[in-house]
Amino acid sequence: MVWETDRGMATANILLRLIQSFIPLLMLYVGKEIVDEVIHLINTNGNDKSVIWFWLSIELGLAIFSEIMNRSITLIDSLLGDLFSNKSSEQLMQHAARLDLYQFEDAEFYDKLELARRQTTGRTILLSQVLSQLQEIVTVISLGAGLIYFNYWLILILILAVVPSFLGETHFNQRTYSLTRSWTPERRELDYLRYIGASDETAKEIKIFNLADFIVERFRKIADKYYHANKSIATRRAIWGTCLSAIGTIAYYGAYVFIIIQTVGGLITVGTLTFLAGSFNRMRSMLQTIMNRFSKIAQEALYLEDYFAFLNLRPQITSVKNHLPFPSKIKEGFVFENVSFKYPNAEKYAIKDLSFHLRPNEKLALVGENGAGKTTLVKLLARLYEPTSGRILLDGKALNQYSLADLRDNIGIIFQDYIRFQMKAAENIAIGNITKIKELPSIKTAAQKSLADTVVVDLPEEYEQMLGKRFAKGVELSGGQWQKVALARAYMRDAQLLILDEPTSALDARAEHEVFQRFAELIEGKAAVLISHRFSTVRMADRILFLEYGQLLELGSHEELLAKNGKYAELFKLQAKGYL
Repeated sequence: MVWETDRGMATANILLRLIQSFIPLLMLYVGKEIVDEVIHLINTNGNDKSVIWFWLSIELGLAIFSEIMNRSITLIDSLLGDLFSNKSSEQLMQHAARLDLYQFEDAEFYDKLELARRQTTGRTILLSQVLSQLQEIVTVISLGAGLIYFNYWLILILILAVVPSFLGETHFNQRTYSLTRSWTPERRELDYLRYIGASDETAKEIKIFNLADFIVERFRKIADKYYHANKSIATRRAIWGTCLSAIGTIAYYGAYVFIIIQTVGGLITVGTLTFLAGSFNRMRSMLQTIMNRFSKIAQEALYLEDYFAFLNLRPQITSVKNHLPFPSKIKEGFVFENVSFKYPNAEKYAIKDLSFHLRPNEKLALVGENGAGKTTLVKLLARLYEPTSGRILLDGKALNQYSLADLRDNIGIIFQDYIRFQMKAAENIAIGNITKIKELPSIKTAAQKSLADTVVVDLPEEYEQMLGKRFAKGVELSGGQWQKVALARAYMRDAQLLILDEPTSALDARAEHEVFQRFAELIEGKAAVLISHRFSTVRMADRILFLEYGQLLELGSHEELLAKNGKYAELFKLQAKGYL
């Protein structure tokens, strides 16, 4: 993934680190030559210092060169890390958009999403660790070659100095990861409590219901439990880490004593002493860092598995390979044949044995109490869900035989829980057909059809006005104004089927009637599904489908259903009394 992010930067980073990895060995060797030359001059009373100045100039040049290398590596690390973080975030968002709607309604899925999302921001450190590891391994190999040349026993002592600490770090990294993973639901709840405890969307309820103490106390209980669980592991890690590091320190000084004895015995020069002591110390430090970094990289890799585990999730609702071309003009309409649907892990069916025919150019109203299955029905129409049993046909062919993208391009839906995007007014409208985001005339036309133009005209910057209070100079709209903006999204799409799922609930009865009347006029020649609790509005539909507990109870025109004197007529008369 790093290579695919930017091959030029990745190559430059590796080459610079490879060059930098040999500098420590060269610096130690130059230091050895300087010390030996100084002792030689002292012993011989020599005055020719040209050799010393030569080696000093070499050391100075290496020091400056090393600093340039370090700065260059740090710069490339930072830039490459940012690009990598951006790319992984984009990949996460693109993949999430391809997954099924029902997956987003599952708590276990959200845990996976949260774990994956956390891995898109801290990967710069992991990237730097991996490349630093490669650099220091090359350095250690070069220093090790020097140690072996003088005495191979030093390598064996070195291994004894670093392995115990490495094993201890690896063990505790695994324990820490296990704790973090097992606490994912609780950490997600902590993030949620942080959000609702200090958010513009929840501020009114927090104040009016005096919820601050309740939320803080709930946060404190969960946070304290996690703190104490983590404290236990951190404490044991510190104790064992200290003991195991002490073993390494003792081994180092044992090697140091060995080198000094050889120097005093005249087996090696003082310069060689400084070279070996410096090499051993540098190698011990580097190996300790490498071993610890190995365990950290392994720990980070465990977390990175969460990212790839999320990317490995696959949607169940996809387009078949040899899909049918979507009809340029729907001829027979949509047919539900004994369609049933049950949400994952649910006991009851949201839709049960539902059969009906939505004809071309027909305006169909869905009526029923909350939870009757109205929204589920329209989601099935748009293949946001797949029927548990039964089938849905379009022009006599199974709905899943058509291209999923083409199907959704030809269906425009405005849900009751539409999103109030913190974007410009024009962008909020263009969301209905994002390909036309730069076509202001189309955006203005859609705004006129939904009456959103009456809202936009009063904004300081009109279509360029930022909506919502999250960003600077943003303007908040009322519920009714937001709904007109949301309705404009439906008119942005040249769809053959338009669905309004109670998007006018914030409007009064007169305003809603006006919106639906205008809607009926503007979608002439297209099919439409309307969901509303106001019977004065749904009576404008060609037919009304009454749902109860996910099953079809009544179907017919307003007059036909009144004549039946059934459940629809009962509720219509009950609602009508409220206006008398």
